[in-house]
Amino acid sequence: MTEDQVDLNTEIPHSARVYDYILGGKDNYPADRDAATNIVADWPHLPKSMRANRNFMARMARRLTAEFGIRQFLDIGTGLPTAPNLHEVAQSVAPDSRIVYVDNDPIVLVHARALLTSTPEGRTTYLDADFLDPDAILGSGHLRDTLDLSRPVALSLIAIVHFIPDDAEVQRIIDRLMEPLAPGSMLAVSTCTADSAPDEVAAGVAAYNANGIPLVARTKPEVERFFHGLEILDPGIVLVNHWHPDHEASEDPDAHVHMYGGIGRKP
Repeated sequence: MTEDQVDLNTEIPHSARVYDYILGGKDNYPADRDAATNIVADWPHLPKSMRANRNFMARMARRLTAEFGIRQFLDIGTGLPTAPNLHEVAQSVAPDSRIVYVDNDPIVLVHARALLTSTPEGRTTYLDADFLDPDAILGSGHLRDTLDLSRPVALSLIAIVHFIPDDAEVQRIIDRLMEPLAPGSMLAVSTCTADSAPDEVAAGVAAYNANGIPLVARTKPEVERFFHGLEILDPGIVLVNHWHPDHEASEDPDAHVHMYGGIGRKP
């Protein structure tokens, strides 16, 4: 599929393309670049926080694969391909890993071929679907052909739930997605917080909303509630630079990291 076959709504900034531009990508348009410039003016450490979040995703995928034996991932809100992608991390540890990517941004669909590379032993699939419609995701033939829901699956929600201001709606979706997953399945979440830099993040959240992209920052207790009924694994819900940090993460000042992250296991 090519860009001229998809309506990308390039006149309207989109969260995935704003993210792409801030991280130095090229899959964005003037509206996205203008919005990103406005947002970063009010949120100067957002690029560093985004990179810390990306690093968290890679550590999460590596740890779940290497230490917990997870071989199946359902990654919703995938965004534009940015190395390393989740499947690259998981399959570097366990080549037989299977990954289903889900996003509803047309430009991600255009570039989904970059997400569909796989080891011969594993498999990757891309679904053009919306996080707000978990039944459509779970009912997809592509998902059922790729993942065995009788075995543990890691549901990966990286930097997506902060675009849904309603806590009850987020909880409804998480509960629905986790319901059919086997015991031992994991929920991995990262989401925006103002706890580490209240004034800067408040200004940045306001800038996102002013540019037409809904965003909410949540407190630690609010994020913890999304894991109700699950066993939250060590070290709990923490700033992403504190989640089993590598050398890069350990050098990130807390005041520059505005994302909580954590993993919960289904009993």
